[in-house]
Amino acid sequence: MLGFPKDCFLISLFFFYLLSSCSSSLPPSCNLQKEFLLNEMHKPGDVVLGGLFEVHLTSVLDEGTFTSEPQQPHCSDFDILGFRHAMTMAFAVEEINKNANLLPNVTLGYSLYDNCGGLLLGLSAAISLASGREEQFVLQQNCSGIPPVIGIVGETYSTFSIAISNVLGLYKMPIVSYYATCSCLSDQQRFPTFFRTIPSDAFQVRAMIQILKYFGWTWVGLLISGDDYGLHVAQSFQSDLLHSGGGCLAYLEVLPWEGDQNELRRIVELMKTSTARVVMVFAHEIHMIQLMKEVVRQNLTGLQWIASEAWSAASVLQTPVLMPYLRGTLGIAIRRGEIPGLMDFLLQIHPEETDNNQTDMVRQYWEYVFQCKFKPTEKAESSETKCTGQEQINNVETEFLDLSNLRPEYNIYKAVYALAYALHNMLQCEPGRGPFSRNSCANQKSLELWQMVHYLTAVNFTTSFGDQVSFDENGDAIPIYDIMNWQWLPDGRTEVVNVGDVKGSESKGEELLLHEDKIFWNFESKKPPRSVCSESCPAGTRMARKKGQPVCCYDCVPCPEGKISNQSNSLECKSCPSDFWSSPQRDHCVLKKTEFLSYNEPLGICLTTSSLLGTFICVVILGVFIHHRQTPMVRANNSELSFLLLVSLKFCFLCSLLFIGQPRLWTCQLRHAAFGISFVLCVSCILVKTVVVVAVFKASKPGGGASLKWFGALQQRGTVFLLTSIQAAICTVWLVSSSPAPHKNTQYHKDKIVHECVVGSTVGFAVLLGYVGLLALLSFLLAFLARNLPDNFNEAKLITFSMLIFCAVWVAFVPAYINSPGKYADAVEVFAILASSFGLLMALFGPKCYIILLRPERNTKKAIMGRKTNKT
Repeated sequence: MLGFPKDCFLISLFFFYLLSSCSSSLPPSCNLQKEFLLNEMHKPGDVVLGGLFEVHLTSVLDEGTFTSEPQQPHCSDFDILGFRHAMTMAFAVEEINKNANLLPNVTLGYSLYDNCGGLLLGLSAAISLASGREEQFVLQQNCSGIPPVIGIVGETYSTFSIAISNVLGLYKMPIVSYYATCSCLSDQQRFPTFFRTIPSDAFQVRAMIQILKYFGWTWVGLLISGDDYGLHVAQSFQSDLLHSGGGCLAYLEVLPWEGDQNELRRIVELMKTSTARVVMVFAHEIHMIQLMKEVVRQNLTGLQWIASEAWSAASVLQTPVLMPYLRGTLGIAIRRGEIPGLMDFLLQIHPEETDNNQTDMVRQYWEYVFQCKFKPTEKAESSETKCTGQEQINNVETEFLDLSNLRPEYNIYKAVYALAYALHNMLQCEPGRGPFSRNSCANQKSLELWQMVHYLTAVNFTTSFGDQVSFDENGDAIPIYDIMNWQWLPDGRTEVVNVGDVKGSESKGEELLLHEDKIFWNFESKKPPRSVCSESCPAGTRMARKKGQPVCCYDCVPCPEGKISNQSNSLECKSCPSDFWSSPQRDHCVLKKTEFLSYNEPLGICLTTSSLLGTFICVVILGVFIHHRQTPMVRANNSELSFLLLVSLKFCFLCSLLFIGQPRLWTCQLRHAAFGISFVLCVSCILVKTVVVVAVFKASKPGGGASLKWFGALQQRGTVFLLTSIQAAICTVWLVSSSPAPHKNTQYHKDKIVHECVVGSTVGFAVLLGYVGLLALLSFLLAFLARNLPDNFNEAKLITFSMLIFCAVWVAFVPAYINSPGKYADAVEVFAILASSFGLLMALFGPKCYIILLRPERNTKKAIMGRKTNKT
């Protein structure tokens, strides 16, 4: 309907040109040039309400050739329910006239017109209501007087309501529709005088989305009619569905107006191939009839139909042929109400034997029910039954008298009362307390339509059925829908059962109440179907949208390591905290495994055992040396330094235990300091012993005795203390400036926390090792130079060999330590400590213990002091 407001305005000008022509003579008057021959019904009153209804389904228009006057339109296909709609308005007017509390001293009348299912006739009727039916009237100087009608109840279709509101809205004519649902009509800028007692499509769409979300249907097909109703619904549905996250569309198809068989065949084939098991149809009954014929032809089963209010209660579709396909349909329907007294009113309707427009609709109704004619044609005079008007209507089974499902009628009833209450409030206005300028009230002798619109916006009353009626700023009533379910009973009857409702609320949004136990499902499982493009992604995965597919079509991608999703259908995976890692299922975070050189693991047990074994051997050797301290072997090898060396070696073995177990601050600080000081003490003793050995042999030569005074016991102790103090100073500076500390390393393994000690200052650690290496190198060089001194037991050879082992171990340690990750770096360092300690212990004290314990005959001064015989 692009450009429709402009078209309607031109049409209105055309109609007004046809309707009236003002003469230039005095007094001025207007003459009706052409009268529309419309199907109508009138009742006079002080104030008249207009009504537009579809009493006939179709109309035949004479297009004309512009060479003769065109014939008046002809209406056909009497709609008995449309006639009941019109009679409901007549009843409401009669009921209001009998109500002493509503519009006292004012008699309401009505003018009801039939649009015959055509826009042209509907617009013609609306203009007739606005302009009046007088053939001639004299214009007053101030144009005062009561308008022909003060409000219109109608129209039926959204398209008709748009056209009429565009035209009559220019003249502030209030229109209250009972059936037009297009959300576009909520635009008060475009339709400022339009109101309705039926919820708009916007709420209908939101109600549908609530049903979809309730059953978890995220993949649905959408079929719409190709008119304003369907197109606006599709636009609103897609927008609301996207914003609510309720799901997405499998396909969006427009049902052809003319029932194009090829197009219908293509749509049904698309429905068969689609994975969507739920199909929503926003269309009128005629479209559904056309569609279902093709569905039956292709035998398309296994679908859950969702009906819009336009066909959710359509009895024409509830046939034995269609019900195998449509049973179980869920739909929303206009709120059902009760209208007391309507049945008695309908039973009193009788035609009169007169030929005037007052009874045209009633006569057509009588002819439809009793299949008779009031004025049979000449050809049919002998075969047609003549109506008398005295037939007993209550003895005939007809839809007209079935008041168990009053839905549009209930909206019509509320629309009439809304206009009546607005008029009542306007007439009850007290002078000086009015809502208009200077607190004025409306002029009761000359009612203004725009004033009626003002009072209509403030209407607020409660029906006898208990429903509140009021209009919001868009002219929409408080929305409420019944949820219906099509059930096929075992005896073959069809029953449409109310299984819940959905209400609108300003504070809570849409409130859905559903009695799921009452719902009949047309599936073998007797349960709601699943209709999803992709199954739910379980916890531990995330949704990855398929390229080129709607948002509800996705793949479930497992979360990467270190990330989790603890809910289904997660859009992204969350990273675990630093001390946590993802579980194997990626659905929750678990504490990372910790790794360090533990006392409980085999490697830790072996190293601990070796350390304790070395310590024990040191103690045993120390005991042996103490026990044999008076023997030449012990005394000849500087017993005091030997004892100190054994103690330092014991410390070397014990300091390796500081590298085992979870690192703490004190162990990290102590391990390297203890290691550095212990080894410096050990190597210092060896260095002093080496120097003493060299000095003793030099003193044995003529003139060399004076040098021994520099290598007395005091000097030896002082030298060892001095060299050890230097290392202690290095360690102190290192600990104070950049102390080693425990560190949780996650670089080696992402799923593990490696507990290690960072050295703090690499320079400090290098100086500590370098100082130990320097002393060891000096000891090795001195011992190597003294290895060939001519003594029977030259300790310099043992020192040379021990230093060679020591240096080899620590030279190999550096690259191994650098390339070993985590706990293995600690293991390498412990192994180096133990290896070098065992090397020194075995090389220095093994031969001596062998002689002391196993070869005591060689433990004599003569044997020790004896020189080797020179070979000739």
